[in-house]
Amino acid sequence: MILNDTIVALATPSGAGAIAVIRISGEKAIDLTAPLFKSVRGKNLRKQKSHTIHLGHVVDDGKTMDEVLLSLFKGPNSYTGENVVEISCHGSPYIQQEIIQLLIRKGCRMANPGEFTLRAFLNGKLDLSQAEAVADLIASDNEASHQIAMQQMRGGFSNEIKKLREELLNFASLIELELDFAEEDVEFADRTQFKNLLKRIQEVLKKLIDSFAVGNVIKNGIPVAIIGEPNVGKSTLLNALLNEERAIVSEIAGTTRDTIEDEISIGGIGFRFIDTAGIRETKDVVESIGIKKTFEKIEQAQVVIYLFEADVISNDNEKSQAIQIEIGKLKNKYPRKPLLIIANKVDLLSEKELNFIKTSIENIHLLSAKSGLGVDELKNKLLSFVNTGALRNNETIVTNSRHYNSLLKALKEVEKVLFGLDEDVPGDLLAIDIRQALYHFGEITGEISNDDLLGNIFANFCIGK
Repeated sequence: MILNDTIVALATPSGAGAIAVIRISGEKAIDLTAPLFKSVRGKNLRKQKSHTIHLGHVVDDGKTMDEVLLSLFKGPNSYTGENVVEISCHGSPYIQQEIIQLLIRKGCRMANPGEFTLRAFLNGKLDLSQAEAVADLIASDNEASHQIAMQQMRGGFSNEIKKLREELLNFASLIELELDFAEEDVEFADRTQFKNLLKRIQEVLKKLIDSFAVGNVIKNGIPVAIIGEPNVGKSTLLNALLNEERAIVSEIAGTTRDTIEDEISIGGIGFRFIDTAGIRETKDVVESIGIKKTFEKIEQAQVVIYLFEADVISNDNEKSQAIQIEIGKLKNKYPRKPLLIIANKVDLLSEKELNFIKTSIENIHLLSAKSGLGVDELKNKLLSFVNTGALRNNETIVTNSRHYNSLLKALKEVEKVLFGLDEDVPGDLLAIDIRQALYHFGEITGEISNDDLLGNIFANFCIGK
């Protein structure tokens, strides 16, 4: 794939703002821009050094369009590896479009989504996993997802994969060499050393694969369903967690008839809270639909908060038993989901009643959503469900499903080679599986790619990046 024309796009969000940045990239980027830029000091743009900034005006047929700052980057020392010009103009949508249309009339082409980063990849400025990290960095909305994207964009993940691939490739070369001397029955690759390498690669791959469970929730946010009977304070709890009046709160049971979702960051991790309709028997058609959605959201959630009124346990024995039965059902139905049992409105109870609740239900969390009592402790408990040790230790975490699938395939091939070594399989059969493992490693970094794969990846980028 060779793209050698000159592209242009708005690199900042569309709409009005103080400043907008228009990016141009291509071999002729400077030549196309130079006649349109009049420096306040009469500079010839073509003769200026790379990585310099110039004040002047964009002019079309003697008409001044705007006063701008023009940044100049000469290839290959630029983001795309080509000549790049960035025009910082005033953020009027009219000015933005006038400058872009002027550049198009002079020979530029409107860039496709992700085309600047695609060119950076094709010109060897980034490998494919680093290019994908650019999109993740733009989309990051909490500290953890930002930290992971930065690590991958700097090459942390791809360097680890390249190192494994290089070591495996060295042994693969020796195995292939043996095939050329098959008649002499010689071994160039030390089988014991090769087996140790494969076991180490297997261990690293398993660790990376296991990290995807954490990485995926960090990247996309952890869905938490808040469930319980009507009017137990689910919407009040959601508002307390979000610190805003997001859900309607009233004394009328069944007020929440549809799920309400919002996201906050706790300790740098994104949590997506889902306030659900109260679970009860009802003849109301609309409320019934809401209750059905509640169970659908429980299935989708990774953490479930079961909320009930504290005074029910302390005063009503029959109701207390019903709640304990419901808790048991939830634990049996969703054994792998963390279940937080919360007694709400504890600010209305006496010390004696509070002690009774604590002894009645194991691992219960006491809270008053209305006053905020216990809300911070709840946030800490939610944070404890996420294994953030890898983040603190700056370990590589996989967040991309494409990388995850390639790692699974590479692990499968590595295990085939290990099995082949144990069974004393001939070198030509080992070589087939080794080549496949190398292929899947190459898929991650883009050493092996095709136009369809690149099209799918970069189509999800924003235009201008």
